[in-house]
This record gives sequence, C-alpha cells and structure tokens, in this order.
Amino acid sequence: MTAKAPRLVCAEPQLFSADVAASCAFYASRLGFSVRFLHGQPPFYGQVERGGARLNIRHIDAGRPVPSDPREPDLLAASIVVEGIEALFEEFSSKGVAFHSPLRTEMWGARTFIVADPDGNLVLFAGER
Repeated sequence: MTAKAPRLVCAEPQLFSADVAASCAFYASRLGFSVRFLHGQPPFYGQVERGGARLNIRHIDAGRPVPSDPREPDLLAASIVVEGIEALFEEFSSKGVAFHSPLRTEMWGARTFIVADPDGNLVLFAGER
C-alpha cells in the first residue's frame, strides 16, 4: 500500500489582541469575516473566517505590544491571497477601513494592500494584476 502524499490544506495564523471579542467584531463588521467561535468568558480565544482564510485571535494582556520592529514598518501578522483584489480594496474603502498601506503594485507584479487591526496586527491582502 502506497502512502498518500501529504498536502497542506490551509494556514491559520495567530493574531494577538487585548480584547478578543472586539477584535473579532472588527474583522466581522469592517472586513466581512464571520466569527467561527469565541472561547471563554470573557473570550480569550476566537477565530474569524472569510472564504478559505481563517485567523485565530488570541488574548494578550493589555499593554503587551504586538510584535514589531522599528527597522521593518510592515511586519506582517498574516498574508491572505485574494482573487479580485481591487474589488476587495473598494469594499473595505467603502466601509471606512483605515489602510496601513493602500492598494499598490509591487515590483514583482503582485497587487497588495495592508490593513492594521485595532491591536496593530498587520494583515496583507495580495492578488494578481
């Protein structure tokens, strides 16, 4: 019997938040994600999902910073590949989302933009031209 070759199915990055419920609400109301679950009372862990993208939201103590590096202003917490990047950018713009980096074409040809969530996590959305 031949073993089936492994296949990576998806990734679920961990984002850190001082208020998991508020963070999940941001992803749902502003970015169109659905809240899959919240765990704990008050919630200390949750997950949001949109299409094939899932983000895990994990509680950290208030005041503990999201990982950052002053030498790297775009230190990403997650990258999400998108079909229809321009339409998604317009959707977010119409909801008043503040962009860390607006829609642009990278030198390697990808179209990208970056959103900062309320805790400072940077999420890159990337698609083809």
